[in-house]
Amino acid sequence: MEIGSSALLFLLVLIFVFTFGTAQNTNPTASSCSDRGNFTAGSTNEANLNTLLSSFSSITANDYGFYNLSVGRDLDTVNVIALCLGDVRPDVCLSCINNAMTEITSACPNRKEAIIWYDFCMLRYSNRSIVGVLDRSVVIRASSGGSLSKFATGNVIDPVLQPIYALEQCTPDLSQEECTTCLETALPIIPDCCGKRWGGRVILPSCFVRFEMQRFYNEPTNETTSNSNNNNKSRIIIAVVVPITGVAIIMVFLYFFLRARKKKDIVETVDEEIINPESLQFDFDTIKIATNNFSDENKLGQGGKPNGRLSSGQDIAVKRLSRESGQGDLEFKNEVILVAKLQHRNLVRLLGFSLQRTERLLVYEFVHNASLDRFIFNPKMREQLDWETRYKIIGGIARGLLYLHEDSRLRIIHRDLKASNVLLEADMNPKIADFGMARLFTMDETQGNTSRIVGTYGYMAPEYAMYGQFSVKSDVFSFGVLILEIVAGRRNNCFNDRDNMEDLLSYSWKNWREGTTVNQIDSALRISSRSEMTRCVHIGLLCVQENF
Repeated sequence: MEIGSSALLFLLVLIFVFTFGTAQNTNPTASSCSDRGNFTAGSTNEANLNTLLSSFSSITANDYGFYNLSVGRDLDTVNVIALCLGDVRPDVCLSCINNAMTEITSACPNRKEAIIWYDFCMLRYSNRSIVGVLDRSVVIRASSGGSLSKFATGNVIDPVLQPIYALEQCTPDLSQEECTTCLETALPIIPDCCGKRWGGRVILPSCFVRFEMQRFYNEPTNETTSNSNNNNKSRIIIAVVVPITGVAIIMVFLYFFLRARKKKDIVETVDEEIINPESLQFDFDTIKIATNNFSDENKLGQGGKPNGRLSSGQDIAVKRLSRESGQGDLEFKNEVILVAKLQHRNLVRLLGFSLQRTERLLVYEFVHNASLDRFIFNPKMREQLDWETRYKIIGGIARGLLYLHEDSRLRIIHRDLKASNVLLEADMNPKIADFGMARLFTMDETQGNTSRIVGTYGYMAPEYAMYGQFSVKSDVFSFGVLILEIVAGRRNNCFNDRDNMEDLLSYSWKNWREGTTVNQIDSALRISSRSEMTRCVHIGLLCVQENF
């Protein structure tokens, strides 16, 4: 057994989590190009590799799907092995290998060592010995297969989980002990790679494991189910269809891993529906009294946030969701789940909620200076915002967005970032508010699509407004509009340049091209910080710039 110089291949573990059918995919699922070195174009090493690969086009098919060839001497030696899944027909096997033979030199040009994987086969070559050598860079059943077949499948059935189907295979050149070692190396990787998935692969150069919620393999014709009656008689949850120890170990491992995760998901789902209701839920009448029966005196925006004061003396802001919108329930659920989990100095803090029949209330911390739009778009009040304050507000909004997009446990797209959804504290520290239209992303997702366009025109990215496509770029676009509004002290969708009605974005681009950026700077600002203002205008324009 050799675990040595090719660190990349020995340590490489490629994880793939996806759903696919039983049809053969002609595209490779992965490839690995070793760093052991390159050979020179036109060299004997290259000629030997091409000779070996081309020989697969005329090779005779066998029933066990494993092939190994070698040519050359000393440093010019090239060794090739190819392996197909144990349930694949010989003709499909050779077709897959021929695809791999064509693709591997394109994927890893001039490399002395490489490996490529497809759905049904893998192909590997090296200038060192690889036959009979374990390279660990599913369990005993595969290892105890005959000298020409180390392949096993199985499944478990459980009333809580969907059925789990698994497949494991080693290259037949490994000994039983080496195959077992390779598969046991793959198993512990599953929780790390597939923690939130219902299917996945762990691919190593000498073996691999795959599991899915749907059957993806064909039962080998030589397999038996002689022990199935014993399993049926037992009232235990695990029912291994193919009763061999190796698959049983994998199935038991997957069963307990997925079952534990399922229980955790159930608990988390319940918690997310209403998080700690005893600590977060306010009595409806208490909120009604605190806000003077939801007085309109201090209402902020559509849906409204009337200010109030609890009997304890704590000031609050209450969002009363619109009953006419038909979106109240969804908005309410989103805000309770998301906002209660977010902790950042530039995000508004949710104190709790209240429910009564069709009424849904969100209770926020009271933010002293209300929303940014009340300052920036008011000719008199915006004079209170000197450049230092506006620059501080821009930076705070940027930090809040960065937290939502990158630093929080969950990636969140706000989708309605605008001046009225930025609240200002007494010291003018900005807080992003109103997550009723936020869209939750897991950390490996980058974009989404919706048929229900929500948000505020003028702040929407074109691809979102027209096609419903949203991503972190949607919020970046809104942020760019907001920067330009803060610098100009004017609204985007109603910017009056003397006698011409022009939106702020067009006006900003025109001034930028003509070198007259100073024309769009708020006249209430001193021009002493012109370079900083110009830099912010530039950043705002970059945020709203279309791709060409």
